[in-house]
Amino acid sequence: MPAPLEDLKILDFTTLLPGPFGTMLLADLGAEILRVEAPNRPDLLKLMPPFDGELSGAHRLLNRSKSSIALDMKKPEAVEIVKHLVQQYDVVVEQFRPGVMERLGIGYEALRELNPRLIFCSITGYGQDGPLRDRAGHDNNYLSLSGVMSYCGRRGSGPVPQGIQIADQVCGGYNAVVGILAAVHYRNLTGKGQSIDISMTDGAMALGLLAIMKYLLTGEIAEREGEILNGGTYYDYYRTADGGYISVGSLEPQFFQALCQTLGREDLLDPGAVSNLKAELEAEFASKTRAEWMEIFSRCDACVEPVLNVKEMLEHPLPEARGMLVEVPAPDGTTRKQVGSPFKFSASKPVYRHVGVQTGRDTQRVLEELGYSEQEIESLKAAGVFG
Repeated sequence: MPAPLEDLKILDFTTLLPGPFGTMLLADLGAEILRVEAPNRPDLLKLMPPFDGELSGAHRLLNRSKSSIALDMKKPEAVEIVKHLVQQYDVVVEQFRPGVMERLGIGYEALRELNPRLIFCSITGYGQDGPLRDRAGHDNNYLSLSGVMSYCGRRGSGPVPQGIQIADQVCGGYNAVVGILAAVHYRNLTGKGQSIDISMTDGAMALGLLAIMKYLLTGEIAEREGEILNGGTYYDYYRTADGGYISVGSLEPQFFQALCQTLGREDLLDPGAVSNLKAELEAEFASKTRAEWMEIFSRCDACVEPVLNVKEMLEHPLPEARGMLVEVPAPDGTTRKQVGSPFKFSASKPVYRHVGVQTGRDTQRVLEELGYSEQEIESLKAAGVFG
């Protein structure tokens, strides 16, 4: 059965985490991804431990199922190759600062002349326009400027670095996927391509919509541990007797009732009888180990779950049941365990062709398919076009 996006062809100029994560999601859905990589430019994804052969595990994961062509885009011959390629592709995804693709001669306006149906997606920290368009940034900067980190963390200690790259992966990668698929649908309706401007800071602002709307409606500024969902109520994490943690999300009345009944503390249901509900819950959860509490709460539906480490999570029955740990073919004929696609369809399955490959592995094949002769390819190689 066909994969949902198996007829979609994407040229991927992205590096680091946001773009590669987004195009990995599209590759898992069947899209044909060709990475256009600078042959000598350092990429942290290739250098980060742990390593899987010559490349990092992160590179092997985020670039799975993708082909790779090595091009020095400062060479005019490389620009011509991209112009040939773009006539056969549906989407270009890039992650440079604004104006870089234009300076290389392969910006949206130049490429749409060759392919009017082209969808051109740009991922940046602060957008294609505005006062910060040329400014460098990383995940924590985008979360900071969006206002999000002003109400995340503990009141006494302030914001803390998040364990996942929220702005990069959600506001960059996922938003790029949504934008691209919406543009594909628009093209199906109208026959027209378009450019997409994905700002990770814009995305982080959108994630903070509850705090923003509170201010717009009341003038009140959200604070750490001052909101319903950021530790200002009993919706929080509680330390257990063995040093583990339990998450309590029992917000709705029926779940709060189940929480109190399971703890044997029905007195907590009376809001006037308790001066500090969170302190009472802290004392209760500190009286037993995490395992003991989970055995107790396994018998009721109260939105109470353990905080698992990665090993514990992978040993839990949920990832296997949901297909979130998969075997992906490797170059040596074996397979590598990787995180699977979060998308589940009734009529098709995710596509895991192979782990990420070395830069330029497919250069020869791609050029031959474009019609370049062996002699032309050798001349390009001698000119340093491939690095």
